[in-house]
Amino acid sequence: MSTSTPLLRRGAFDRLVLAALVLLALVWMLPLLWVLGLSFKPNEFLAGHTDVIFSGPFTLENYLDILHTSAVFRWLGNSAWVALCQTVGVLVLSSLAGYGFARTEFPGRKIIFAMVMFGLAVPAQTTFIPLHRLFSYWNLQNTYAGLILPGLAAPFGVYLMTQYFKAIPPDLEEAAMLDNASRLKIFFRVVLPLTVPAQVTLAIFTFLGSWNDYLWPLVIATKPEMYTLTRGLASTQTNFAQSEGLGFLMAQAVFAGLPILTLYLFFQKYLVTAVAGNGRH
Repeated sequence: MSTSTPLLRRGAFDRLVLAALVLLALVWMLPLLWVLGLSFKPNEFLAGHTDVIFSGPFTLENYLDILHTSAVFRWLGNSAWVALCQTVGVLVLSSLAGYGFARTEFPGRKIIFAMVMFGLAVPAQTTFIPLHRLFSYWNLQNTYAGLILPGLAAPFGVYLMTQYFKAIPPDLEEAAMLDNASRLKIFFRVVLPLTVPAQVTLAIFTFLGSWNDYLWPLVIATKPEMYTLTRGLASTQTNFAQSEGLGFLMAQAVFAGLPILTLYLFFQKYLVTAVAGNGRH
């Protein structure tokens, strides 16, 4: 009787915590459900009612208006290409830099690493003016290079991969060195495959940040054919979008978020593993 009492109390506490987490999740999802519900409402109806989202009338007109925008698939392709290139570039550069900081000794290593970490404290917006002047001088406005290159500087990626490489036992590399394997071969065949959870986590965060980026494409892309999806959809909004086209505005938000949601659903296992710290062995 005395043994079962603590177990019952622990079970009741666990259920209480679970109920609290479910409640918080529902509260967190309410704005998303509100956005989704409004996206299926006629704009004329939303001009006078924004509090009724789960009952009629419903329409697909807002999504059809997005698809009827002639350049929307061009913008979608631009966003996908920019986000993909930035993700691949960040993975390559962060992995090489992280391995160098974690496993090699070279003059000024600690100072250089501290300078990289200092980049985490610098808001990206503070670099827009010098970057714009530099890219204008190089004639990189309205080019994919102009959209992609600034995103390759990823201090967080370097930090994440450095810490992940440090957590890998050096014995694995020492065994490979005894077989006369080069440092580059050890990196690609022994160490890098062990960092898949961290790589996927970094890829998701990088892709998400690039896909949702609005300010830099607003600065560097001035021609409609070079707009990313966020920049392009924003250009289709009127000055009275909140009052006259609220459903269209919400449909744009849902449309822009669907690729990210799909990406997360496919790779959530790796993301959870990396955050939990169980993917190092």
